[in-house]
Amino acid sequence: MFNKKLQMPLYLFATLLFGLKTYIIYRFVFNISLDNMMQELILFINPFIGALFFFMLSLFFNQRRQIKFIKYGILIGSIILYFNIVFYRNFSDFITIPLLFQGSNAADLGSSVLGLIKYWDIVLFADVVIVWTVAKKYGTQITGTFTKRYKRLVLTTSVVLLVVNYGLAEMERPQLLQRTFDREYLVKNIGVFNYLIYDAVLQSKSQAQRVFADGNELKEISDYIKDETTTDGSKEMFGIAKDKNIIFLEIESLQSFVINNTLHGEEVTPFLNDLIDDSYYFENFYHQTAQGKTSDSEFLIENSLYPSPRGAVYFTHAQNDYHSLPEIIGNNGYTSSVFHANDNSFWNRDVMYENIEYDQLYDIDSYEVTDQNSVGWGLKDKEFFKQSLKYIEKMEQPFYSKFITLTNHYPFELDPEDATLEKYDSNSKTLNNYFQTVRYTDEAIEEFFQYMKDIGLYEDSVFIIMGDHYGISDFHKKAMSQYLDKEYNDYLHVQLQKVPFYLHIPGQEGEVISKISGQIDVKPTILNLLGIDDSNDLSFGTDLFGDERKDFIALRDGSFITEEYIYSNDSCYDRQTGEVIENTIETDGEEQSACQPYVEKVQKELNYSDKIIFGDLLRFYDFADE
Repeated sequence: MFNKKLQMPLYLFATLLFGLKTYIIYRFVFNISLDNMMQELILFINPFIGALFFFMLSLFFNQRRQIKFIKYGILIGSIILYFNIVFYRNFSDFITIPLLFQGSNAADLGSSVLGLIKYWDIVLFADVVIVWTVAKKYGTQITGTFTKRYKRLVLTTSVVLLVVNYGLAEMERPQLLQRTFDREYLVKNIGVFNYLIYDAVLQSKSQAQRVFADGNELKEISDYIKDETTTDGSKEMFGIAKDKNIIFLEIESLQSFVINNTLHGEEVTPFLNDLIDDSYYFENFYHQTAQGKTSDSEFLIENSLYPSPRGAVYFTHAQNDYHSLPEIIGNNGYTSSVFHANDNSFWNRDVMYENIEYDQLYDIDSYEVTDQNSVGWGLKDKEFFKQSLKYIEKMEQPFYSKFITLTNHYPFELDPEDATLEKYDSNSKTLNNYFQTVRYTDEAIEEFFQYMKDIGLYEDSVFIIMGDHYGISDFHKKAMSQYLDKEYNDYLHVQLQKVPFYLHIPGQEGEVISKISGQIDVKPTILNLLGIDDSNDLSFGTDLFGDERKDFIALRDGSFITEEYIYSNDSCYDRQTGEVIENTIETDGEEQSACQPYVEKVQKELNYSDKIIFGDLLRFYDFADE
């Protein structure tokens, strides 16, 4: 291949190798859905087109720098791809620019990251080894000075191919670059690296929004909120928790599919199953988090705003002005605290908590953590609740306290002596372990309830239990299909975003509530229970007990749920049967999908929330004067 009569330039050799590897990763490592031959074609060509444009730039350097550019270019590109692979294995998502600035979290990931690395991953760097070897052996033969005409020809060709790639992508998916919430579509059509460049542009744009914001957009947004989301809360439930303590258990990675379900003939969550009988249990309650995961769920319940589609608001906009739940209840006589046996800087909590006016954070320094009482991400849940007692029983009442658990966290590790349920048997180690840690956390919650009774706080408290986000991503489709005995499709994926939500008021009878609901609704619900008028608040949620509620629940990726429909990836499903709805409705003389009117509503609401956050618009809003 490298004789003097027939030489392949090093930049082209690197393009072919790196493009082929990238395509293989897209096709067989990432779980990217392909619906037609056009999508297959675009997915195949964009790795080579992107690689050609990048490595072609080496032609504009001298020979020594050409070699260095290509060698380190393919190495850095491979590292970026690999970071995306590891991230995708856990989150079924792609890295964004804001996430790269959240590297302070990486030190705390520990075994979570190790569990995502496979021994065969070394093969993914084979092209790097080959290019470095070839460059060392043949570098002077396959690099050199190229004529200006040749450089212009290669540059023009690569730019034309980029334009063709984007043109085909726009034909397949019109307004592609407006679908920033759907990273899979972007990667599928323009590739990981072009997507990262585009994401960098979006990040710069979002940073500029705050600089140039002047509050004029608030009028339109506040009018929308008052017309569409501000409804009267339940009069029956108004003030029912007034002067009672609010104890909020935010349970790591707890999904609803384990509730009232069994494994090996045993209940997975026996205590939580029984608790339904004397609690308000919302069986169609959805998490609405994005890349910020647990911090996003906190942001939702604290502010009733949607999290950012890229990165975590706790990092990117922690210094914004908010009208948070801790601030509001603090102005109404409550002290507020968070219990979480992790470092206070993880997810930038030390900065965010102070800004939204939590009074106290009990972090890892508040607990005695040893090798014996910790596993996975840290302090075991049973020990966590037990050690928290000495703080909570001394608190001035009434108080609002949020407990964030750790044990039921990927990779769902558990010491054998703590396991009271046999592992599942599937191709997914993650799902196999999951049931054991869920059972353990269920037992820990039961113990915590008994502790509250023992120290005399149970009767004077209201308990809220909520799963923070999914634990099993769609990377484990085969195993989930096996356990649920159902075909895993977009409809089922949305349904698996349900997380448990309990409101337990000692002395009150329970009720299973089937109305659709989500984490965006938690803040107005708590305020109504406490008898606090929130009619002047700017939030997108509605009281869970209210008669007039918003008619959709939006997920951050643009999917949504209504009483009749589920919408995901441009498909409209019957919510009860899961069948695709083919029929259309007539609106303003035009035929459109039954889900289309909601598509526009959801996008408007998500965009309004983003404008509030990116522009820090609440700094222009005087809540006291409204």
